[in-house]
Amino acid sequence: MRAELRALDPALPAKLRTLSQVYSSSLAPRRFGLLLLGAFASVALLLAVTGVTAYSVARRTREIGVRVELGARPRAVVAMVVGQGVAMALVGVAIGLAAALALARLLASALYGVSATDPVTFALVAFAVIGATLLACYLPARRAARIDPMVALRTE
Repeated sequence: MRAELRALDPALPAKLRTLSQVYSSSLAPRRFGLLLLGAFASVALLLAVTGVTAYSVARRTREIGVRVELGARPRAVVAMVVGQGVAMALVGVAIGLAAALALARLLASALYGVSATDPVTFALVAFAVIGATLLACYLPARRAARIDPMVALRTE
């Protein structure tokens, strides 16, 4: 095609692109914006979950210290903190899924190539939230399990 174009008019630019390339390049700014939005949303999710969990564990330092002093093993303390965090996450995921399914009809017109109630998307988001919660709960739980009971009882 380039040779034919040059034969017809040598002054024409010979930069040929397919329609899919033109379409893809027209969507590039939107894709970049959505990529940034997704990245910032992921960071916000991680910070929110981490902050809430760390705050919850910090507020319960005295209780955890008493548990350790009474003989709770570090593994039990970690299991307790992680279990409570995951339980809250499961409740939040259930409420979020119910709300998303209820509002899916509003989003249906804005989606292309994916249904508003795509089960794979819903499952991936639920697993991402639960995974972020597990990660965010584990670190403060480990720190709480190693707390010195005397230091914990003196806090406040």
